[in-house]
Amino acid sequence: MKMELIRVNNNQQIEAEEVPFIQETSSAHFMTANTNVISLEELKKEHTIPVFAKDNESTISHQEFIETVSYVADHVFKGEVILRPAVRVSHPIKGRIPSAVGKPAKELLEHEKTLYYERMAFAMEIPSITDSLAGNSLNLTIGGVRAYNLENLYSRKNEEHFKLFIGFQNRVCTNLCISTDGFKSDVKVRSLAELAKVVYDLLGEFNAYKELDKYKNLPDTAITETQFAQIIGRARLYQNMPLKDKKELPSFPLSDSQVNLVVKDYYSDDSFSRDESGSINLWKLYNLFTDANKMSYIDNFLDRNVECQQFISGIHLAMAGTGGHWFIN
Repeated sequence: MKMELIRVNNNQQIEAEEVPFIQETSSAHFMTANTNVISLEELKKEHTIPVFAKDNESTISHQEFIETVSYVADHVFKGEVILRPAVRVSHPIKGRIPSAVGKPAKELLEHEKTLYYERMAFAMEIPSITDSLAGNSLNLTIGGVRAYNLENLYSRKNEEHFKLFIGFQNRVCTNLCISTDGFKSDVKVRSLAELAKVVYDLLGEFNAYKELDKYKNLPDTAITETQFAQIIGRARLYQNMPLKDKKELPSFPLSDSQVNLVVKDYYSDDSFSRDESGSINLWKLYNLFTDANKMSYIDNFLDRNVECQQFISGIHLAMAGTGGHWFIN
């Protein structure tokens, strides 16, 4: 199987290049709620591409975004095994061709319908770059998010917004492990050439060994059932605090419904539940958080994932006696 990728030549134009990928596809379970799984081929063949209304200039499409990151990853990690991207989409924008004007929706034929998705997230694994932590296999993973709702499509073509990440995926649960070192939350570019440069910079500067070190001590640090209950209780308080009070505290990454999932899985998760005494180590707690985060919308999924890492890191420092933390002290 081959994937058509893009090449940026000296004239800042895009040329097609075919790069071989193995048949296996990255897991599409890196997020779940409010999204549908879709193939890159379907994006390319069946979906329209939004334009900027005032000059009719094309946006950078979802498929071009994926192919640009894929092309750069293939060059930065040349010789490594790279799986085909897994893609998830949400918020469909439906339309119809001109000849179907006035036709009742139920009578529309398939060729008369148009569709694109406002939001898209993708992830692709590099299983040849892997490590193990607490018995869990972690694969290096690259991906990004595109949300057209961040663009003013009623204006002329301007900078377009993307989010990029590189981190690790826990193969036991397909949870993503992402920190600020592997995340660019507000990439603004005007062309694929500019986008490719940002991707090159992110991938080239990423230190996988340094990233893994952030998680190495988590399995050896545990909190008691009482401390877990305090975190959950204060999370409830935090959600309803006045904004001025929140500013003085560590940010809490999850919503009320996601906190409910953490509590449920604290008791019942096959891989990351509490032990017989009610204690839970921070690696397990981190994975309960990132698993609950899979229920986030595409446009804030990556930001919350990074905040989960920051929150658990803060708890770890507090448990080590090197800092205070309102949620546990």
